Amino acid sequence: MPSSIVNMYTMIPLALAHLATAEGHQETPSQKAAASVDNTRFARYTLTVLAGIVVLLAAFRLVILSVRYIRTLTCLNNDTQRYFKMPNLAYGAVKQHLLYAPLFRRRHLRELHFGWFHLGYIPTRFQSLFLTAVIVMNVSLSVSGIEWNGTRAAALSHLRNRTGTLAVINMIPLVILAGRNNPLISLLSISFDNFNLVHRWFGRIVILQALAHSIAEMMNVIDQGGWATMQLLFQKNEMFWTGLIATAAFIAILLQSSAALRHAFYETFLHVHIALIVLSLVFLWKHLENTLPQKYLLIVIFIWAAERFIRLTNLLYRSVGRGGTKAELELLPGDACRVTLKMARPWVFRPGQYAFITVPSVGLWTSHPFSIAWSNNSSDEKNPDAEKGYQITADDILSSSQEKTSMSLIIRRRSGFTDKLFEKAERSAAGITAVSALVEGPYGGLASLQSYGTVMIFAGGVGITHQVPFVRELVAGYASGTLAARKVVLVWVIQSPEHLEWIRPWMTTILAMEKRRDILRIQLFVTRPRSTKEIHSPSATVQMFPGKPNVDTLIEMEAENQIGAMGVSVCGTGGLSDDVRAAVRRRQGVRNIDFLEQGFTW
Repeated sequence: MPSSIVNMYTMIPLALAHLATAEGHQETPSQKAAASVDNTRFARYTLTVLAGIVVLLAAFRLVILSVRYIRTLTCLNNDTQRYFKMPNLAYGAVKQHLLYAPLFRRRHLRELHFGWFHLGYIPTRFQSLFLTAVIVMNVSLSVSGIEWNGTRAAALSHLRNRTGTLAVINMIPLVILAGRNNPLISLLSISFDNFNLVHRWFGRIVILQALAHSIAEMMNVIDQGGWATMQLLFQKNEMFWTGLIATAAFIAILLQSSAALRHAFYETFLHVHIALIVLSLVFLWKHLENTLPQKYLLIVIFIWAAERFIRLTNLLYRSVGRGGTKAELELLPGDACRVTLKMARPWVFRPGQYAFITVPSVGLWTSHPFSIAWSNNSSDEKNPDAEKGYQITADDILSSSQEKTSMSLIIRRRSGFTDKLFEKAERSAAGITAVSALVEGPYGGLASLQSYGTVMIFAGGVGITHQVPFVRELVAGYASGTLAARKVVLVWVIQSPEHLEWIRPWMTTILAMEKRRDILRIQLFVTRPRSTKEIHSPSATVQMFPGKPNVDTLIEMEAENQIGAMGVSVCGTGGLSDDVRAAVRRRQGVRNIDFLEQGFTW
């Protein structure tokens, strides 16, 4: 055997013994015990603070729900609602400068770009303050209580253990916030979109703490035995090399989760993301074997696996059996496709809900979220009264609280899955084809507009799919006297009049509803008309205009004659959402106006 190999194997036990002896002189037993207590105590601090924030937000939501419930009951037989028109000045200031405020001037949902690269979104002021507080807390807990004036080896050892423990602890909220079935969504009435933002930042915190943990360990090893010792440890010490591989997987997750890659290659990102998560958990489990943080990691793994199991169960329940769930694809003008889902096991539909759709013949197992625009019983899918122009009563619509046999949505042609879906329908002779589908849901449906006397609903393009169910609910509720709404204005911004075909059958139903003319006005803005002849208003309550709307002017016109509290909802492009947000903020303290925004920014 060559002498070099003999020397290497001779050096291994010596290097390990040297390192163990050096580490033994880093801290006394009492110092180690104190450091371990600090790590455990600070880990509990982290979870306690986060739990406290959840309790405060839950209390705030309970107050808001109580106010809205009382307001709805009070306004059922009150057509003026003067009391609720007046703002609460203190709460108005909080909404204007904190809750609704972008971090800087007015940009929030309008995405940042550098050439063709997506750079993400700027968080709101409240989101920024919360994220800053979480970052400051973690930095403080990572360095507090460490004897920086002691030996370098002891300080590095303590820093290594502290950051490693906190990294694992922060993985608990990390996986909770990532889940579609996150219980905090319904508890706090905060959208998955917002939780996903916080999830990404907790991920960055975990990765930076894991990196600090690994660097501190490597610095200590190099100080005690040099690079040769570190190389030998990587080859022979399981805790050492499994930890480094887990950290490398974390860093890979950070790099591939950038907004530019995530938006450009979303499906690839998602598969690689899941694979790296599994890889990091496996090696982290081995790295933490027989340690206290391994118990925290067990909680992480359980939450992650349980959420995946719930999603799979939901998918199978909604899609398998009773003939399965079928999707009818129908081509529409303007590069769009109407998808009608014949549900195997439907749910009780609420406005604002969305579902994840999988079409195996198009996208294999990949799923994508889409807003549910309409729901029908099999008996009313072709309503003869609506076709003849007869009025549809409130009882007809309110009976929609029963389970639905079909759900409809509009998908705009983009890249990836939506493009393949459009091509699938395009290849059929009549532009209509049926395919097997898998549905996971429902999600969302948190917002309610029933307590507002005046409601303005803004939609941009295919964002109308989120808003149509609210219009239907408000008109039906007004006719039956079950909500506060007295004025509803729908503002829809489209590029071409042909986009009206997307929702024509549904809008025909709404326009035929009882007392619709007493409450609903529709304003259509066509930004790219081919001719002025395309712009014509069918009636006084359904008007069409060329160009983009002046959002501030439209909101001011309704605010001047506001009835009761005013709710302003928007779902559309980032620019439209930011314009509506700015207009609502400007009127805080003058009118009682709330802002509701729906976005898919992940």
